[in-house]
Amino acid sequence: MATKPPPGILPQNKQTQNPTAIEQEKRIEEVLSYPILLSDRVDEAVKEAESFKLECLEVGKKVGNLCQMLRAAVRLSTSTTAGVSFYDRPLRRIAAEVSKHIEKSLALLKKCKRRSVLRRVVTIVSAADFRKLLGHLDSSVADMKWVLSIFESGAGGGIVLSLPPIASNDPIISWVWSFIASLHMGQLQDKIEAANELASLAKDNDRNKQIIVEESGISPLLKLLRDNSSPDAQIAAAAALYNLANDNERVSSIIDELGVPIIVQVLGDSPMRVQISVANLVATMAEHCPMAQEDFARENVIRPLVTLLSFDIFMEDLKIRVGKQSIHSIVQINKEMEKSLIRPGFGSSLSMHYSEGSTKGGNHRKERENEKPEVKQKLKINCAEALWMLARGSVPNSRRITETKGLLCLAKLVETEQGELQYNCLMTIMEITAAAESNADLRQAAFKTNSPAAKSVVDQLLRVIKESDTPRLKISAIRAIGSLSRTFPARETRVIGPLVKQLSHSNQDVATEAAISLGKFACPDNFLCIEHSKTIIEFKGVPPVMRLLRDNERATLHGLILICYLAINAGKSEDLERAGILPAFEGIDRAFIAQHPELKELIPQAIYHLSVFHQAHTHSGLLTQMQF
Repeated sequence: MATKPPPGILPQNKQTQNPTAIEQEKRIEEVLSYPILLSDRVDEAVKEAESFKLECLEVGKKVGNLCQMLRAAVRLSTSTTAGVSFYDRPLRRIAAEVSKHIEKSLALLKKCKRRSVLRRVVTIVSAADFRKLLGHLDSSVADMKWVLSIFESGAGGGIVLSLPPIASNDPIISWVWSFIASLHMGQLQDKIEAANELASLAKDNDRNKQIIVEESGISPLLKLLRDNSSPDAQIAAAAALYNLANDNERVSSIIDELGVPIIVQVLGDSPMRVQISVANLVATMAEHCPMAQEDFARENVIRPLVTLLSFDIFMEDLKIRVGKQSIHSIVQINKEMEKSLIRPGFGSSLSMHYSEGSTKGGNHRKERENEKPEVKQKLKINCAEALWMLARGSVPNSRRITETKGLLCLAKLVETEQGELQYNCLMTIMEITAAAESNADLRQAAFKTNSPAAKSVVDQLLRVIKESDTPRLKISAIRAIGSLSRTFPARETRVIGPLVKQLSHSNQDVATEAAISLGKFACPDNFLCIEHSKTIIEFKGVPPVMRLLRDNERATLHGLILICYLAINAGKSEDLERAGILPAFEGIDRAFIAQHPELKELIPQAIYHLSVFHQAHTHSGLLTQMQF
C-alpha cells in the first residue's frame, strides 16, 4: 500500500529540484514533517523485514540518523533570536532529496517482508539495490550535516565553504547558500565578508548573478544596506547589489523587494563613502530598467542627488547672497538645505516606512566638510551619472531635475570641472534637452529665452563646442544645442556660427553631429527654418556640408539632408549654385537613396526650389532624370 503524506504535504516524488511556488509558501516545519514521518515508517519496516536483515538494519540506522538531523533542523528553524531570520532555501532543496531517498528506502524494505512464494519470485531484491540505496543515504547524511553546519556557523563559526554532495556538480550554489545564510544569521563581520563574496561572484558572470537572485539573496543584502551601524557593511551590500543590477529582470527583483525606498533613504542619510556606492547603484538600476527610473522618481531620489551634486556650489551662492551676514547664519541656512534633502513626504507612502531617523542627515555634515577632495569628487561623479541615467529617455524625470536647481548646477560644473564629472554633467544636460525637444511643455518651462538657467546652459554648451579638444564632449554639447533648436529666435545667430565651424572638424563624428544639429534648425518642423537656413549659408556652411557628402554613409546621409533643407528654404542663394549641388545629386547612388526613404522626397524638392532661381532648364532635366 502506497505511503501517503500527511495533510498539507505534497508527495516528494512530485517535487522538482527547485521548490515550487506552492512549496515555497509552506512553512519549513511542514516541509520537514514529511521525511520525519517517513523515517518512523522505515523504522517499522526494518522490524518486519525477513530477508536481507543486516542490510535493512543498516538502512534503518542511516535513516534514523537523518531523522535526528531533520528534527535538529526543525528546532533551529523555530528558535532563531529576535531580529535574525532563518534562511531555509538550502534546507528545502536538501529536504526534497532526503525525502526522495527515504521513500526509496521504505519501498525497498517492504519488499523484504514475508510474502507468498509467487510474490517472492516476481519481486527480486538484490544486494546491489542496497548498495545503491546506502550510497544515496550517505549523500543525504552529508548534505544534512553540511546544511546544519552553515546554520550553526551563524553563532560565530564563520562562513562554511565545504562542498555538499547535492552541489558536487555545481559548487557555486553551495557557496551562494553559505554566503546568504551568513547574511541572515551571521555576526556583522561575517555579513560584511559574505556580501563582499557575493559581490565577487556576481561580478564573474551572469549565471552567478541569476543564482544569487533565485536563492533569495537580494532581501538580506537590502537589509544589510539599511543597517546604518556599519558603513563598511552598507558599502559591501551596495557593491553586491550593483553587480547584480545590470539586467532588467534582476533590477525588477530589487524593486519587488521594496529596495527603492531603502536605497533612497540610505542615499540621503549616510556618510559620503556610503553615498558614493549608493549613487552608483541608483545609476545602474536606472540605466537597465525603465521601471526603476519611475520608482526612484516617485521616491524623490532626484532631490538628494541634486543637493549632493551642488552642495559646494550652493554654499558659495549663499555666501554671495547673504553678504555681510554672519557665518552662523550661513551655517543655519546650510542646515535647512540639508534637512530638505531627505524630507520623507515627497515620496510614496513607502518612504514614510523608512522615515525614522531621516533627520539625521545633518549628523554627517562635518564628516563631509572634512572629507578628502577626491572623495567629494567621486560622489559628484556618481551623482551626476545617476541623474544622467534617470533623465535618459524620461520627460518626467527631466522635468523634475529642471524644477530643482539642477540646470544651474550642471552648467556650473560643466564650466568648472574636467574629466568624468564634466562629461556626466554634459550627458545629463543632453538627455534633458532631448526630452525638451520631444515635449513642448518642458521646452517652454525650462528653456525660456530669459531664463537664467537656460542661458547658463547654452553658454556652457557653446563654450564646450568652441574650446574643447575632446570629441565626446563636443558631440554631447552639439546634440544638446540641436535639441534646443526650436527655442532660439531668429536673431540668436551666436549658436549657429560655432555649429557651422564644426562641419569642418577633422573628427568625422563631430562634423556629422554638427550637420544633424544644423538640420534641426533648417528642417520644416522649425518655425524659423528659413531664417536659420539663411544664417547657415551666411556663415559659409555650404562648402563644408558638400565635403561631408564624400565621407562615410552616415555623414553623407545627414549632409544630404541638410543641403536639401538649405536648398528648399533658401534656393535663391548664389552660394548654393556655386557649390555644385546638382552634380553632387547626380553622383548619388540610387541604392543609397533607396535605403533612406526621406531622401526620395527631399532631393526632388531641393532640385525644384533651385530650378526656380537658377538655370531652370538644366534643373528640370535633372528632376526628370532623378524620378525615384
